[in-house]
Amino acid sequence: QVQLVESGGGLVQAGGSLRLSCAASGRTISTQAMGWFRQAPGKEREFVAAITWSGTYTYYADSVKGRFTISRDNAKNTVYLQMNSLKPEDTAIYYCAADRIAFRAVVTTTPGAYDYWGQGTEVTVSS
Repeated sequence: QVQLVESGGGLVQAGGSLRLSCAASGRTISTQAMGWFRQAPGKEREFVAAITWSGTYTYYADSVKGRFTISRDNAKNTVYLQMNSLKPEDTAIYYCAADRIAFRAVVTTTPGAYDYWGQGTEVTVSS
């Protein structure tokens, strides 16, 4: 069983930056692709970014491409999401998740493919 804990959210002005962290415990996540999702009030959960188990490949939603960077440190069992040039529309609760399949060669954007989820960290971007 994997427990995921997100941190790093907060209130920031438009154009600012935040770095989210997702720390895993219980077992290693080094064999799992990891994803970040977000959910804004009144909206469905949406894909933000994902990274393969090795860190070789990353994938981003069009809305964050060029502004957000996902990375991982398998030695620390932690995944990160660096968010730059934040916009008010980035306001949401951000969740990290671990893929259910080990050593998946590609990343998936489908929430159903992820078995383990954190409790989320809130990001608010003011205009």
